[in-house]
Amino acid sequence: MSRAWAYLSIAATLVSALAFGQNTATETSATVTPTTFELADVHVSRPTNNPYMRGPMVAHGLYQIRYATMLDLIRTAYGVEAAKVVGGPNWLESDTFDVMAKLPAGITQETAKPLLKALLVERFKLAVHNDNKPVPAYALKFANKRAQLKQSDGSGNTTCNFNPPGPPTSGGPPAGPPLFSFSCSKMTMTAFAGALTNSIFLAPQYLNDRLVVDETELKGGWDFDLNFAPRGMLGPAFPVPARITLFDAVEKLGLKLDAVDIPMPVIVVDSVNRKPTANSPDVAEKLHELPRPTEFEVADLKRSAPDSRGMLRILPGGRVNIQGLTVKFLIEQAWNLTDEMISGMPKWMDSDRYDIVARAPVTDVDIDDLWTMLRALIVERFQLTTHTEERPLTAYDLVAVKPKMKKADPTSRTKYKEGPGADGKDPRDKNPILSRLVTCQNMTMAQFAEKLKDIAPGYIHSPVLDATGLEGAYDFTLNFSPAGLERAPTGPGATASGPADTATVASEPNGSVTLFEAIDKQLGLKLEEKKRPVAVLVIDHAEQKPTEN
Repeated sequence: MSRAWAYLSIAATLVSALAFGQNTATETSATVTPTTFELADVHVSRPTNNPYMRGPMVAHGLYQIRYATMLDLIRTAYGVEAAKVVGGPNWLESDTFDVMAKLPAGITQETAKPLLKALLVERFKLAVHNDNKPVPAYALKFANKRAQLKQSDGSGNTTCNFNPPGPPTSGGPPAGPPLFSFSCSKMTMTAFAGALTNSIFLAPQYLNDRLVVDETELKGGWDFDLNFAPRGMLGPAFPVPARITLFDAVEKLGLKLDAVDIPMPVIVVDSVNRKPTANSPDVAEKLHELPRPTEFEVADLKRSAPDSRGMLRILPGGRVNIQGLTVKFLIEQAWNLTDEMISGMPKWMDSDRYDIVARAPVTDVDIDDLWTMLRALIVERFQLTTHTEERPLTAYDLVAVKPKMKKADPTSRTKYKEGPGADGKDPRDKNPILSRLVTCQNMTMAQFAEKLKDIAPGYIHSPVLDATGLEGAYDFTLNFSPAGLERAPTGPGATASGPADTATVASEPNGSVTLFEAIDKQLGLKLEEKKRPVAVLVIDHAEQKPTEN
C-alpha cells in the first residue's frame, strides 16, 4: 500500500471510528421479542482488494454485514472484543462471509445480536461456551502526576474530536512527522480505555490487538488533548527522539500503559462449520436485495485549488468527498493497478489535480463501491477509452534457501497481522524506519506467497508463485521498510551498480531494510525475479478537460 493511500485510508476510517459518542439503540418494547431473522442470505464473500468487515448496519429493514470473518461474526453477535474469542478452527480469521437478513419489526442493529447468534447456530452449527482465561492486555495506570489532565467541570457531553494534520509546509525539510490530535472533554478513564481498545485513537498501530483496562482509580470526567504520530508515518527524516508515540502521548497525561495478562471472561469456540447451509433459491428476490451501485447518482468534478491537499472521504448518507488527487492516482486505485501496469498515460494525468463531490444511489457505500463508481465517472468525464493486453512484466517466485521459520501448531488460527508476535517484541521501537512488522501464524508457503501482494503492494505488483517445496505451516515475523524509504533500487538484490545476490546486499546507512532483504535474512527464503505475462491497461484516448458538470 502506498504511503499516500495509507494516509487516505486512515482518514476514511476515522470518519466512522469517531462516532463512538453516539447513543446506542434502545431495546424494543415489544411484548414478545423475536429470536430469529425472518429470512437470511448467507454466503462466502466475493474476492476483494480491501478485505475488511463492513457493518453491521441496517438499511431498508435489512441487517447487513459484509466481508466478516467468523471471528468478526462471533464478536459482533456476543458484543465482545476479538481478543475475548478464543479457540476454534484455523480458518476462523481468514474466510469471509456476507450476511443479509430481514429484521422483524421493532428490532434494531443493537438488539439484533441475539438474532445473529441464532443465525450462526442454525447456518454454521456454531457451538461455544463461556470460560475465564488470561488475555493479553494493557493496564492504563495513574503515574503519580497530572501534567495535562484537567478535571472536567461536569458540563457538556462526553466528546473526543479528531483534528487532522495540517498541510505540509512548502519548502525546506519537514519539521517532524504528522501528528494526529484528539481533543477530549468529560472523558472518564474507563471510557478512555475503551476508546483505545476500540480503535478510536488508532490504537492497533501501537497496542497490537491488546485490550486496554482502566486501573487508574481516577473518578469522574477529564479534559485532555492527545497528540501522537501514527506509527506508519514515521520515516527516515524523523529520528527516534523526534517521534511522539502513543505511549509518549499517554505519559504526557500523567498515565502509563503496562503490558499484562489479565484473566477475563471469554467465549470459547468449540466447533463451527466452514460452509454455511444453503440459502433458499429465491432468497435474494424475497429480500429485495439491491445490486451494488455502479455509478454516482450525481457528481461535481472540477480542478483543485493550488493549495488543495489530497483527501478522500466516504461520508454518511452515500456522500463522497475527494480533494486534490490526480487522475493517475484515481485510475491506479480504481482499477487496482501499479505504474508498470498502465501504458500510454499522458503526463497531465500525473500533474493536474481534481476535486470530486458526489452522491451515490445507496447510503451504505464502501470502498469497493467507490472504486466501481469512480471508474464509470472517469470514463465518462474524461472520455477515457482503453484496452487491455498481456505484456511480460516483473514477477517473483518464492524459493527456499536456508529456512529459519518455526513450525506452527496446526490447531492455531491461520492469520497475518501488523504487529509483533506472542513475545511482544517490537523492533520498530528502536528503528522507526522499519515501520512494517508483519506476524504470520500457521501459514503455509503457498498462503504466504499469495498474501505478499497484500502485505507489501509497494514492492509486489503481481501474484507470487510458491516454489519453496516446503510442506506444512509456519509461524514467523517479517520486519522491513515501506517501499521508497531506501535509497537503493528496490528490486531483489539490486544496487546502484547493478544486480547482486540479496544475501550480500547490506542495509542502507539510513537503517532501511527492503522486503527482499528481510525475506532473505529473516526467513531464509528468497524472491527470484521472473518475467510473466501480466494484464496491462493501455490508454488509447483521454481528454485533459473533463466534460461539464
